Amino acid sequence: MQKIGLISDTHAYLDPQVFEHFKDCNQVWHLGDVGDESILEALQDFKPLKAVYGNIDSQELRHQLPEFEIVALEGLRFLLIHIAGKAPRYTKQVKAILSEQPCDVLICGHSHIVKVQKDKSTPLVYINPGAAGKQGFHHERHLMKMTVENKKITNLDLITLGKR
Repeated sequence: MQKIGLISDTHAYLDPQVFEHFKDCNQVWHLGDVGDESILEALQDFKPLKAVYGNIDSQELRHQLPEFEIVALEGLRFLLIHIAGKAPRYTKQVKAILSEQPCDVLICGHSHIVKVQKDKSTPLVYINPGAAGKQGFHHERHLMKMTVENKKITNLDLITLGKR
């Protein structure tokens, strides 16, 4: 069993509440638009971190982080990427990745819109934890937390951090 904290679109702002909400997590996954290297450092010092870069991230961050990552965990395969499109209309890149490396769950950021959806055209589950930072059009900041165990996601929780 693994508890995973999901965070995206921090845009160089890391709410101190993140550490309290993710204290029982085994790992943290950042889905891009980190915004500043200090965010990565703080999260890496806190928990094991997997992160991908987003469209606002600097060249320095892009050299440190992959554009996407596939994670195998507890019998499931997760595609972590910043820009994915919407289920079932994924970007060409996501379609290409999934055709070569099928996954069970797609976790992305970018839209700043919280969404969990079963893709009816595939066996894929789409998850976007929303935006945790203060930049963007969203009105409230969010995180998600999930438990992954025995080929299942359970206890997928939405955490509201407050107003942008």
